[in-house]
Formats: sequence, structure tokens, C-alpha cells
Amino acid sequence: MRRKLLDTLNTSLERKLPEQRLFLKSDTGTRFIRLRPLTMASVLAGGAVLMSWTIVVTAIFLMDSISSGNQREQSQRERDIYEARLNALSQERDDRASEAAAAQDRFFVALEQISEMQSSLLASEDRRTELETGIEVIQKTLRRTIRERDTARTEHETLVAKLDSGDAANAPAFAEDGTSEGSVSFLTAALEETASERDEAIKFSSEAEQIVEDLKFEMQLNEDRNNRIFQRLEEAVTVSLEPLDKMFRAAGMPTESILNEVRRGYSGQGGPLLPATKSTSGGATVKDQTSARANTILKELDRINLFRIAADKTPVGLPVKSAYRFTSGFGYRRDPKGAGRRMHAGVDFAGPSGTPIYASADGVVTFAGWQSGYGRLVKIKHAFGIETRYAHNSKIRVKVGQRVSRGDRIGDMGATGRVTGVHLHYEVRINGNPVNPMTYIKAGRDVF
Repeated sequence: MRRKLLDTLNTSLERKLPEQRLFLKSDTGTRFIRLRPLTMASVLAGGAVLMSWTIVVTAIFLMDSISSGNQREQSQRERDIYEARLNALSQERDDRASEAAAAQDRFFVALEQISEMQSSLLASEDRRTELETGIEVIQKTLRRTIRERDTARTEHETLVAKLDSGDAANAPAFAEDGTSEGSVSFLTAALEETASERDEAIKFSSEAEQIVEDLKFEMQLNEDRNNRIFQRLEEAVTVSLEPLDKMFRAAGMPTESILNEVRRGYSGQGGPLLPATKSTSGGATVKDQTSARANTILKELDRINLFRIAADKTPVGLPVKSAYRFTSGFGYRRDPKGAGRRMHAGVDFAGPSGTPIYASADGVVTFAGWQSGYGRLVKIKHAFGIETRYAHNSKIRVKVGQRVSRGDRIGDMGATGRVTGVHLHYEVRINGNPVNPMTYIKAGRDVF
């Protein structure tokens, strides 16, 4: 049956592919190979399949090459865009740092002005208190002098009346001796002396009132100047506080809870117990109002200081300060080792081998050694449940348990672990979950 089927196929193909014979001649004789139509059809079909496969593979290869070229160009364009953007961010960061330094200088000048202002206010308050005391003494003396003058006048009138009536029994001793003119002269001299003392007291009181008016005018000038100083301080505090608050909100961090946590960690108080002093002026004075306003500014300054402490503990700084290339962002990407689409839990900064790597915030080193995939790895624990990781180091410069501050050098850039080249793999994790480090870096570029 099979033989019959082959013969039928050969017969049907013989019209287009007639049977061929391939002769092989040798010294001993001549032989031939018989090429039947079915055999030739099989050979031609195999050649056609091979040629088709070659064409398809070549086309695929060419298309892949063209696509790879386009992808490379696209990647190069994206890298150029990233580099331009990073350069712009670096320039903007430097400008912001200059502005922050200038604002800090203005802030220190304002603090000195506050100190001088408070000293002036205290001196003015002391002078005012002394003048009030002096005025009270003058008023008491004047009232006593007036009473004495009135008493002397009454006695004089009584004595004159007695002398005129001849009643010598109740007259003074010198009047009983018949020296009425001497008594009148004595009383007149006493009245003149009393009037002179009264006039001096009135003059002193006028001078004291003028001094009080001058002091009030001087205090008003000081108050106006202090108001201007306070306004500048309040504006400076507002300008300094808004970027810090904006930085933490941009990073998605609750500012009040962060400040409360920092406040709990920096809450030591103490000192000797001193007696309390109370104001005797009978109401709120300019000094009390100024003190209240100054206390408000001091509270805002304390808030700025708490923000500064929290910022030092938050990874808002760049881990690389030398020249670098931003080669990979946070999120899903095509694995550079060909493992398909994978999650990239950090960002990559490429640079020369040995490039210094710095801590991005204050913290404590919890790991410094080799870890699979990461190579030489440094882990730093920060406040608020934040952890940063610095991978693929060529050299580690810190130890476990060591406290580091932002800007401390912790390692050198390398190519250890699972890498395709020299770079830093930088991660930020909150309570163990990876987050985009660029969120913090971008949030801090307006302040640092």
C-alpha cells in the first residue's frame, strides 16, 4: 500500500520534475544515483523552507536592530533630559542655599536688634519707675508743706487776733513778754520760708513732669522703633517657616506629629527656684505687651528650630555631591540583567569608582557589610520610622552602631553585587516599605 502511494506521487510529479540520474565514475566502473521526482520535491521543499526561515530571521534581526537603535536614541535623549534637569535642580539648590544663608544672616542681625531693644526697654522701664517714685515723694512733700503752711497761717491769724484783743494768757511766751512785733516778724519769716519751699517744690514738680513727658516721648519713639523691628522679625520668621513646613508636606509627612515627636525628645528643663515677681503698675504695660509679642516670636523661632532638628533627621539631602548621572528611577522597569519587568525599590546614581557617598540625614548605622544582590551595603536608621540604604559600595567607611550626621562620608561608590556597572543604589524605606527617594530630595531642594 505504501509502495503504491509512493509510485502514485512519483508519477504525478514526473511531469514537472522528471526523473534524473547522477552518474559517478570511478577507476573500477561507473555507477549512478537515481533521483526520483518525490526525492527532488523533498529537497526543493526543504531548501525553500530553509531559505524562508533565513529570510524571516534576517528580517527579524534587522527590525530588532532598528528598534534597538531607536531605543538607544530614546534612552540617550531621556538621559540628556535627566542630566539637564538635574543640573537645573543643582543650580536651584545652590541658589536656595545662598538665599537660606542670607536669611540666616538677617535672622542673626534681627536677634541682636531684639537684644538691644530689650535692654533699652528694661532701662526705660527702670527710669520710669524711678521717676514715678520721685514724683510720689515730691507730691507727698508738697502736700505736707501745704498743710504746714495752712497750719502756720491759722496759728498766725489766731495769735494776731489774741494780741489785738489783749488776751495774753494763751499767747506764746514771747508774746507774754510784750514782744508782739517779734512774734509777727517770726511768723512772717516762717511763712516766707514755707512759701519759698512751696515754690521750690512746685518748680521741682514742674521739672519732674517735663522729664516724665520727655521720657514718655522717648518711650513712644522706642515703641515705634520696636514695632518696626518686630514687624521685620515676624516677616523673617514667616519667610523662614513656610519653606520648612512646605518641605515636610511635600514629602507627605504630618508636620504636627513630627514636631511633637521632636519636642518630646528635646524637652529637658530645670534650674534653681526663684521667687516670683509681680508688676505693681496696676495693668498691662508696654513692657508686658512687648514681652508678649517677643514671646510669640520666640515660640515661632522654637518651631523653626524644631523643624531644623526634624529636617536633620529626614533624608532630604543628596547622597552624592560629586558629578553623577541619574541612570534609573523608582518604580517598575525592564531589568538590566534580562529578568523581565521588575520593581526597582530605589534610584541609581552612576559615577566613577570611589566617588564619595554621604549620609542623607542624621541617624544610626544598623548594617554595614555584604548582602546578596546589594553587594557592600550600608543601612542607616533615622527618626520617624525612616531607613536609608546605600548599595554596591566598593568600600564601607562606617560601623554598626555608629551615629552619623547629614553629610558624613559613609562609603565609596562601586560595582559590588548584582550590577552592570559602577553606581550607587539608594533606597528610602518607611516602616520597611520602599518609597520614592526623589520625593524627599525634591522636597528639600527649596531649603538646603
